Amino acid sequence: MEFNSKIIFDGSISFEEKARRVFDFQKMHNLVYNKFCKAIGIQAVQEVHEIPLFPIQAFKDVTVVSQPNSKFKIQNLEFFESSGTSGMSRSRHYITDPELYKQSILQGMNQFYELDDFVILAYTPGYNSNPNSSLVWMLNVLIEQDKTRRSRFLELGEAINKNLIQEIKSTGKKVMLFGAAFGLLDLIELGGVDLPKDSIIMETGGMKTHRREMTKAQLHKQLANGFNLPKENIHSEYGMTELLSQAYSFGNEWFECVPWMKVSIRNPENPLQEMPFGEEGLIGIIDLANVYSCSFLLTGDKGLQNENGEFQVLGRWNPMNLRGCNFLIDQD
Repeated sequence: MEFNSKIIFDGSISFEEKARRVFDFQKMHNLVYNKFCKAIGIQAVQEVHEIPLFPIQAFKDVTVVSQPNSKFKIQNLEFFESSGTSGMSRSRHYITDPELYKQSILQGMNQFYELDDFVILAYTPGYNSNPNSSLVWMLNVLIEQDKTRRSRFLELGEAINKNLIQEIKSTGKKVMLFGAAFGLLDLIELGGVDLPKDSIIMETGGMKTHRREMTKAQLHKQLANGFNLPKENIHSEYGMTELLSQAYSFGNEWFECVPWMKVSIRNPENPLQEMPFGEEGLIGIIDLANVYSCSFLLTGDKGLQNENGEFQVLGRWNPMNLRGCNFLIDQD
């Protein structure tokens, strides 16, 4: 059974139909996911919410691939690996079709931004030393698509070059600065450059800094003050090594998914059950771009969702910290 990956981005086919096709494909050709489905007694589904979500921690322990061709060799595949200290168990995501990830990156960002309007700058300490970083791979794709050739990785440990900013301004392009939380805070301390007021700061997570752990709201306030930009210009990306798609937030704490990705909040005691809107639980993700690994994942992240399908990330799951969170629905 081959799979036509082009349908992932086909807007004429409903998400539900695509998800059912991907489930059938992965249940047949992903040995690990097939074993998981059998273990919990699910052989077939009628509705998308019935599809079992595979624990994302398994990427640290097993090879998660969906591949109908028995001749493929795992050692020949490109892979992404999560960051971590020496000796730490890391997630490994094998990529059988890098072009599919490239499509997901570019089409995903173009859902929310006119990429041609931006020059991409990236400040990624800690990630540059990981040769298998999915974030660095993604940023290279974004940098390479810039026809002006001004997009680039910034030099580590150095303040933003004022001449570079002036050069970008002269082209009529806007700046989009990517970086993990700790890196962006370091960049502020290295020396102030007033970015153009239409610049976008895109923080990619990493809330636990060497300073202290802070909330998303606290971080965004510091970034807005430090870069002298309005709070609405501080955006976030939610992604991870195990995903080939990302969700984005735009000046607030609510993330929106690309059309081939869907989030639900699951009961940690029974992950087959979805939580009511506004209540905390584990973030579950369907990422159809993961067609050749596993698209149906249960993360270790705590979150909640509103009636529009937007979601918040509230940190890592702590069973001792379960509480009602309906009041958060009113936050912006």
